[in-house]
Amino acid sequence: MKVLEAQAAFFAARRPRKDSPHTTDAYRRDLAGITALLTDDPEELEVEQLTAQALRTAFGAFADGHAKSSVLRAWSTWNQFLTFCVSDGLLAGNPMGAVARPKTPPLSPKPLRGEDTPEKLLKAAADGTRQARDPWPERDLLVIALGLVAGLRSAEMRTLTTDSLAGRPGEMRLHVHGKGSRDRSIPVEPIMERIIEAYVESCTRRFPSRRFNRSAKLLLDRNGDPIGRGGLEYLVKSCYRWAGLHDRVPVGANLHALRHTFATRLAEDGATASEIMALLGHASLATSQNYIEATGRERRAATASNRTYQSLDKVLDP
Repeated sequence: MKVLEAQAAFFAARRPRKDSPHTTDAYRRDLAGITALLTDDPEELEVEQLTAQALRTAFGAFADGHAKSSVLRAWSTWNQFLTFCVSDGLLAGNPMGAVARPKTPPLSPKPLRGEDTPEKLLKAAADGTRQARDPWPERDLLVIALGLVAGLRSAEMRTLTTDSLAGRPGEMRLHVHGKGSRDRSIPVEPIMERIIEAYVESCTRRFPSRRFNRSAKLLLDRNGDPIGRGGLEYLVKSCYRWAGLHDRVPVGANLHALRHTFATRLAEDGATASEIMALLGHASLATSQNYIEATGRERRAATASNRTYQSLDKVLDP
């Protein structure tokens, strides 16, 4: 069978999984990128030509021009594709075991530095500290709060609609369309309801001629259009700067630092890994466990239980 035919069959077999369009597009790019390095004529490439030596050479060339994360993702995509080929009897074995892949460093949470940083950032946003061309403190506060008290990712914020908040007064929940099409429901306190209501009212004042139906995107730019990824990142970055807290943001974190702060505080206050997993929409319990390990809560408790500490207390306070 031709490789392109096998790839088409691979995607057909994945349809019941209901992958998101973003995931499918990423898989197609990974498959096409390596296929182009395997041959000058992809349409004539046969599945039986996907040998370990050929794939090692292609991945070596691919790695020269791509970041470690891209190489690792492509390796995973091809591993899944070739596993499919084996299960369908197109190959005797999966050659990806002979293809090197980058080592992934353990994930390390990157929360905002400073115990009082979240509170200072929220106050600065609420006070309208950010001096933008068109100040919008209600939106600034909502965005910061969605990160700090709901743990939302950038994409999750941008997919929120006006009816994402639902439930009885005092028992409202925020329904989030998460990564990998994993939806979740996050309990929110009454103060968050007030923040969202104030923001929606500000939208009505800013765009009096616009009708906001229940499926309309919640977060808007200053023109009344759904805010984009770049606009959201810039908003958060400028909030840090105007609050005088830009030096407390870990390198490369920006908006995601809000989410990490949310998860870290959950761990510090005693949340279990399964609770963190449910609230943040993690695919793996191990990812959630990272936050507990980063806080050192369990290690601190284990250390404190050391009987020698009791002896030390007696030495200093006989």
